Amino acid sequence: MTGTHSANSSTPVAVVTGGARGIGLAIGQWFLSNGYRVALLDIDADTLMPAAARLQDAGRVLAVHCDVSDPAQVQSAIEKVEAHFGRIDSLVNNAGIAVFKPIGATTFEEWRRVLATNLDGAFLCTQACAPIMVRTGGGSIVNIASISGLRASTLRVAYGTSKAALIHLTKQQAVELGTVGIRVNAIAPGPVETEMAKLVHSVAIRSDYHDVIPLERYGTPEEIASATGFLCSKAASYVNGQVLAVDGGFDAAGVGLPTLRKNQAA
Repeated sequence: MTGTHSANSSTPVAVVTGGARGIGLAIGQWFLSNGYRVALLDIDADTLMPAAARLQDAGRVLAVHCDVSDPAQVQSAIEKVEAHFGRIDSLVNNAGIAVFKPIGATTFEEWRRVLATNLDGAFLCTQACAPIMVRTGGGSIVNIASISGLRASTLRVAYGTSKAALIHLTKQQAVELGTVGIRVNAIAPGPVETEMAKLVHSVAIRSDYHDVIPLERYGTPEEIASATGFLCSKAASYVNGQVLAVDGGFDAAGVGLPTLRKNQAA
């Protein structure tokens, strides 16, 4: 495959998985706005291709259909990115799925599917990208975990476990890859205003979250993207192996006592 850009181009390249919508697309837009070329990977080609076209920057955007849980597809996708752009400087492992069921109702197939995407995907994409990063002097990896990886919650046995494991994988990666100039950190978003959240969060659930989050609102995809961009930037050049909760204070609040907060405000 003939690359569109010179392999020795100094313009940095970011790979974002799950880049067709929501947080992933916002992260891709952040990188574009900050001078990067961007490869968006997603399993949903029907959503990915129009999303990439809407960015209206064909020269700096590459859309690649990829199931991150499939080793062969990951390797092929990253080879396409390298051939097209000539380098990879940042990787954001954002692709993720969720099954919200009680422990007893979660099938093994559902358990494995969530773990395969949320955990195996980050493992495989990092393995594929790291050697390319090393060849151009290192880089930065951000794994998009979740506040559910820091604190347990109802109906999240597969999702929460996958994100907790992703947080530890982040630390393992940071320890080993830091020695070759690759920093690895994680973002743990709290509730974020995405299309998925709108579908699965009822009015009552949204009210509950507003009560227990000190900032009393959901985050935005752009706020997660800004935090991710910071961790990939030179401003975070000595940050490695860390988990940044971007959650409006949700984790810090613990169980939360909304009534006491309301009384305090009064």
